[in-house]
Amino acid sequence: MPDAPRKPTPSSLLPPPGHPKRKRNEEKRRAARRSSDLTPPNSVDTERGTVVITGICGRLGRRLARQLHRERHVIGVDRRDFLDRPKDIEHFQIDVRRKKTQDIFRHGEVAALVHLGVMHNPRGSDEDHHTWNVAGFQKLLDYVGQYNVPKVVLLSSANVYGPRPENAHFLKEDAPLLAAGKFSEMRDLVELDMLAQSFFWKRPETETVILRPTHILGTVKNAPSNYLRLKVVPRLMGFDPMVQVVHQDDVVRAIRLALQPGVRGIFNVAGPKPLALSEALTSLGRATVPVPHPLAERGLARMWRWRMTSFPAPELDFIRYVCMVDDTRSREVLGYEHKYDIQQTLSAVDDERWV
Repeated sequence: MPDAPRKPTPSSLLPPPGHPKRKRNEEKRRAARRSSDLTPPNSVDTERGTVVITGICGRLGRRLARQLHRERHVIGVDRRDFLDRPKDIEHFQIDVRRKKTQDIFRHGEVAALVHLGVMHNPRGSDEDHHTWNVAGFQKLLDYVGQYNVPKVVLLSSANVYGPRPENAHFLKEDAPLLAAGKFSEMRDLVELDMLAQSFFWKRPETETVILRPTHILGTVKNAPSNYLRLKVVPRLMGFDPMVQVVHQDDVVRAIRLALQPGVRGIFNVAGPKPLALSEALTSLGRATVPVPHPLAERGLARMWRWRMTSFPAPELDFIRYVCMVDDTRSREVLGYEHKYDIQQTLSAVDDERWV
């Protein structure tokens, strides 16, 4: 015979309010409700599923996409045009802040989001930077949670630690992020990094990875590569800091390793052994001119106002103080190893100089 339906317990038989047993029962019911509210993980193949790449039209994004599309479906999001796009890569020429971006996650069965679409424009307005970088990334994280995306990879930077005279020789991943104090242009990048860190705790079922590479060299248009491309390179008198650089293709390799199932956390990414700035310039055969720091700071600030340079004056601290990282964790956990030696990495700034 089937069991008789269980009668509800009369309220008179329940422990009185405040009783330890009643408190324990209420805590169990609250825990059960919380667990039932958790979104189940995505059922897509995390190793072979679709990867969404923001900022895919940048030089780093294109290099990553051209490798990934041979193995899995790639969707690019960038308001720029993707020249010479492989036919099997989908490209949505839209602004990540627009609601159309949500449709990609709603219909795409996305296995991973790789966020490279960080705006680095020192002359852009603070408001535009904030809405694009911070508000845009927050929307992407909302879609990740809403549509159960199993993996998020953010390309941050080792610059978030900030070049400072009191820095430890090699900074680990738990070092404070102090770049925003003097570098207003770095504020958004620090905030992005912190957003991703908070996402660790808000959504533990999503594997969130933050990569912090050292100065990336190659055909990329960033401050370190632009500085080393100068025919006559200014140097600050009395300062010759040790610098760490990494080849752009080694960074692409680190991103691909971060997409492996089971990988999560923060990883510093470096290239070959560091060397003095003077050695790097000698290796490239660049002529140098020594400049006193106060004169360089005032002159650069004036040139910046007159739009004669793309380097804001606070950038001088990167050729003044040490900001190097310990990348042991990426080598042990990710299995990352740099492929390019120091000469190949430095010479990469002269590859495709016409680009």
